[in-house]
Amino acid sequence: MRISTNTIYQSGTNQLMNLQGDLNKLSIQTATGKRVNSPADDPVAAARILELNTAKDQNANYTSTRKTAETLLQTYEANLTSVTDAIQSIQSSLIAAGNGSYTDAERAKLANELQGNLDTLKGLANTKDSQGNYMYSGYATTTVPFDTNNDYVANTTRTQLQIDVQSKLPVTFTGDQVFGANGSNVFTNLQNIIGLLNTPITDSTTQATFNTGLATSIDSMQDSLDRVLNTRSEIGSSLNLIDTLNSTGDSLDLQYDASISTLQDLDYAQALSDISKKTTILQAAQKAFVATSNISLFSLI
Repeated sequence: MRISTNTIYQSGTNQLMNLQGDLNKLSIQTATGKRVNSPADDPVAAARILELNTAKDQNANYTSTRKTAETLLQTYEANLTSVTDAIQSIQSSLIAAGNGSYTDAERAKLANELQGNLDTLKGLANTKDSQGNYMYSGYATTTVPFDTNNDYVANTTRTQLQIDVQSKLPVTFTGDQVFGANGSNVFTNLQNIIGLLNTPITDSTTQATFNTGLATSIDSMQDSLDRVLNTRSEIGSSLNLIDTLNSTGDSLDLQYDASISTLQDLDYAQALSDISKKTTILQAAQKAFVATSNISLFSLI
């Protein structure tokens, strides 16, 4: 079979270019430490690496969101710890107010103390978080939750965050949920008993009114404390859920890294061996090409 000179040159050139391309690819791989640097290196592996990196990024986003949720819930827990202390202090004062030996002046003194507790409690309900948002206002974060009449005037919707592919978690609490609805919240109940303590007991009728009002206030304050403790219980459960999901997320992250490494990382020993082998072949091919290209009919005559 006759092979034209041009075909011989083209075939030799293609072979040298392919060998040089292989060496360039190996050089890039050893420089980056990655077996797959572009989809052309291994299309199937490149597609899988892309999927794994996307999943890893999503996992990192959920981790960041859980951190935000955790910070918010811890802020509520700190605030509600103070609320709990204030209510328990009020309960002690209310029990003391039932002392039959107390004079009107002593009850007025208790009323003054309770007014201080009321101011403290309302300050905790109308507090802001580190972002400057009212904590108990729902979506109306710029609205003061409880007005001067002790009515809740903000929003009643709680914020939820997507903390996992399948889990949404409420991370805020509204004032009506924690401190009670208008007309029967902890502030109006406390205001009522302050009024009774400032009212002199002059006869059996005023005594009966005071006793009934005090008993109602003690019951209402216990309801308020239960509401706060239930909220704190929910916070504790939510923080436990976040811890569990964080452990799962950390485990997933390690799995993603391992899978990506298996697909992407370079076997340096194999790569260096291939470079040596390809270099030898390239040098031999170059010599063969030079020798072949010098052959002509005239040189054989």
